[in-house]
Amino acid sequence: MTDFITRFAPSPTGPLHLGHAYSALLAHDMARAAGGKYLLRIEDIDRTRSRPEWEEQIYDDLTWLGITWDEAPTRQSDRLSVYKKTLRALWGRGLLFPCSCTRRDITAAASAPQEGTEPAFGPDGLIYPGTCRARTDRSQSFPEGEALRLDMQDALSTANQSEFCYTEQSSGQDETLCSPARNFVQEVGDIVLSRRDFLGSYHLSVVLDDAAQGISHVVRGKDIQPATQIHVLLQNLLGLPTPIYHHHRLIRDENGKRLAKRDDARAIATYRAEGRTPDDIRRMVGL
Repeated sequence: MTDFITRFAPSPTGPLHLGHAYSALLAHDMARAAGGKYLLRIEDIDRTRSRPEWEEQIYDDLTWLGITWDEAPTRQSDRLSVYKKTLRALWGRGLLFPCSCTRRDITAAASAPQEGTEPAFGPDGLIYPGTCRARTDRSQSFPEGEALRLDMQDALSTANQSEFCYTEQSSGQDETLCSPARNFVQEVGDIVLSRRDFLGSYHLSVVLDDAAQGISHVVRGKDIQPATQIHVLLQNLLGLPTPIYHHHRLIRDENGKRLAKRDDARAIATYRAEGRTPDDIRRMVGL
């Protein structure tokens, strides 16, 4: 049995850039060094933005970089029934509530706090003010086609843990990082687990997909690290194992800004067209 299984999980919503190259290469190098497995997952749950041509470009760019994967790629769009089954189970446990608030509603509520306080931000941006939490009878049937949020207070009561911990592995060293349960309501809030325009959310799908693929080591950027406490909580609620995490540095531009998919000048395909080599890309990202 392979002890080390990791993955690269891009979204086909634009071209891969140098930041993606670094993450994909680092995870691939770690898997090969450990004699483990490297898997590819296409995170196309957002069908409004995902495009087949971008998915094909992902395969093309990764192959050009010399990256190979050990199983056929999986797609989130093929796992919608799993997400829905899990959402129904959480609804049946009374842990979800439907939310009709728009981003504008949440911004307006958060921008009018009690005097002397500032709007609170968490891993998902502005922390939800709880507007819809008490509006629905949760004994009713599962609501179809509505945004669903996790009732954080009820989730914490169900989990019944004082803290949520995971192992962060960096430079070969293991460090146990813990988030106190008492902070989740104020610092995380009632997170979205399914959206009105597409089934599921990043938090729900990544937890379910990592468990389904048997991922032992999650290699991803430091920008995702604040969300890891959410994932550990969901793993606890769903009876899933918690992988080891490695949150790596981010590749930034000359102004220190994190690269985005809209930055075509740093797209892998652009460098390929200019005649750069995979070794050039490795040097550019510090590998």
